[in-house]
Amino acid sequence: MVLFHMDQQIEQLRAEALAALASAGDEAALEAVRVKYLGRTGSISGLSEAMKSLSKEDKPRIGKLLNEARTAVGGAIDARKAALEAERDAKALSGIDLTLPGTPLPVGAIHPITQLLDRAIQIFRQMGFALADGPDIETEWHCFDALNTPPDHPARNEQDTFYLPDGRLLRTQTSTVQVRTMEQFAPPVRIIAPGGVYRRDEVDATHLAQFTQIEGLYVDEGVTLGDLKGTIEYFFRELLGRDVQVRMRPHFFPFTEPSFEIDIKAAALGRGDRWLELAGCGMVDPAVFQEMNRKRGDTAYDPEKYTGFAFGFGLDRLAMILSGVSDIRLFTENDVRFLAQYR
Repeated sequence: MVLFHMDQQIEQLRAEALAALASAGDEAALEAVRVKYLGRTGSISGLSEAMKSLSKEDKPRIGKLLNEARTAVGGAIDARKAALEAERDAKALSGIDLTLPGTPLPVGAIHPITQLLDRAIQIFRQMGFALADGPDIETEWHCFDALNTPPDHPARNEQDTFYLPDGRLLRTQTSTVQVRTMEQFAPPVRIIAPGGVYRRDEVDATHLAQFTQIEGLYVDEGVTLGDLKGTIEYFFRELLGRDVQVRMRPHFFPFTEPSFEIDIKAAALGRGDRWLELAGCGMVDPAVFQEMNRKRGDTAYDPEKYTGFAFGFGLDRLAMILSGVSDIRLFTENDVRFLAQYR
């Protein structure tokens, strides 16, 4: 009698659940039906407890009926849920005129400084320079001591350099990457080091406290000033055109000897016959090699055997000139109206 009663209960609950699901008008009603019949205390789930009173012979058949009921109701829930979602989507799309043109998406652009940086890297790679990188937060040794910069040099003053409470600083030049490369690798070394640098400059139309720089280093046996001049001339001719004129004026930098300022005259700069100072360079000072050997604990950079050259220049100023921009702050303000012209 109990067995016959359970057979009827299972079929009745199954039919009730399927009918309730068919009439569920939204996902909330659908969830209510699921809880009522298949929830932890649901009607169909509750019949599992009654299985304890069945004989061993009847348990398999009744268990099969329960599993079939659960499967049927569960499948009906999934089907009804999919139907409700389809109805909702169809309703949302019903008011859309598919013949109307779509909303245009704005097209982005690579930042002008990034465009210039990518081109510079491409040219130097053609000459065999590898790309190197290093941290923006540096030690005084990497930024100054390793580069033969004396303790009383103005660049080490807090008025020029951003110092952190622990004594470290924001790098003022990417020469620090050159130093770290020489720490890790013995000659020959031929690298470029692009990246952000930081100085305590007053922000105005031609100055920023953070700007982009690219530096280069080449160390090997027999590297000469002629190699430096050829490298610089090739780079600027590839970047600005074959008509570019390059001159090197004697200057002073603590880490190179001799040192030079690089001036450029090119039609691409739109400056007529005026010379424009763009970069600094020179032959690596033997004192830099000696300090590197002391740090490494070897003689890998023997100044009697190896020579090298280094150069560096800021990309922001060059990008200003090439883009015809009169205020460098436009590069950092993220004004879409300004950036849109570089698409």
